[in-house]
Amino acid sequence: MQLTNIRSEIERIAPLAAAAAWDASGLQVAARRREAAILAVCLDPKPQSIALALDRGAECILSHHPLSLKPTLPNRLDAWHESLRLLLRADVPLYAAHTSLDVNPCGPVGWLAEELRLERRCVLEPVAAASEGELPLGFGLAGDVPEAMSIEEIIALIARHAPLPSVSACGPQPEIVRRVAYCTGSGSSLIGAAQSVGAEVFITGDVKYHTALDAEICLLDVGHHSLEEEMMRRMAMQLQERLEGLEVIFVPSVSPFRPQPMP
Repeated sequence: MQLTNIRSEIERIAPLAAAAAWDASGLQVAARRREAAILAVCLDPKPQSIALALDRGAECILSHHPLSLKPTLPNRLDAWHESLRLLLRADVPLYAAHTSLDVNPCGPVGWLAEELRLERRCVLEPVAAASEGELPLGFGLAGDVPEAMSIEEIIALIARHAPLPSVSACGPQPEIVRRVAYCTGSGSSLIGAAQSVGAEVFITGDVKYHTALDAEICLLDVGHHSLEEEMMRRMAMQLQERLEGLEVIFVPSVSPFRPQPMP
């Protein structure tokens, strides 16, 4: 399949025009080849993931996180250098759908909303006007669960679908939850928006200490990895359905954080 066709389909799901201004979504590493038979999808373009993708025959790689937000010269033998070396030697292009994927509530970022069967959905931080009857593009989602749930039930549901080595909770914990908000990755900046739309719990990653101290609604920090890992697995499934004749493989990863037992 032509690489241009693969890229076009990715951008239908992850529109570049709506990506954050500070982001580096788009083509990361160019290649001379023009076609690919196997597309690999991963969360992070780390050397381990790239090497595994190449071992499985990938001729094009899609990651969520960019290779770098601020590219520098490969003047050190580090992970950046090794990722570049692997890609350039294999003549395999790398494309990143970062905030361009995050802003599409109807794409794979909406997987948790689907599993929770959220009703009356809204986008926490819209960035583009909605078409009639559709949600606007933007960051974060909120909605009502069909039946009230406990925090423990919400955590259990996430754990059934996504890697969830640990969860930290802060803020007031409601006995039951009727309205949920979430943002994959690091979404603490949206806590106020979640509160303003009536969410009783906000799920995200990378919650900082002082943010936790000041929390006025329940915050569940599930880590940066968990929700996005499942998002990219579903991105691979969606692309497989849309790109007939192309093999799409998902390259799983593990969180860099490892919970340790107490002595």
